[in-house]
Amino acid sequence: MVFSKEQIYNSVWKEPYFGDYNIVMSHIRNIREKIEDNPSKPIYIQTVWGVGYRFNPQMVQKD
Repeated sequence: MVFSKEQIYNSVWKEPYFGDYNIVMSHIRNIREKIEDNPSKPIYIQTVWGVGYRFNPQMVQKD
């Protein structure tokens, strides 16, 4: 499932945002720096250009 920047913002901050979504991109970058071996080539959180972000489906455990 792909989440748009707007969906992420609304879920995290619990309010609509009518402006620049750079804050979401900044937080995604910070998370990648903490969890990725190489943040410039992310494995866990992938960017779907023009749509948003998703977790790598191959890295998600299915019970």
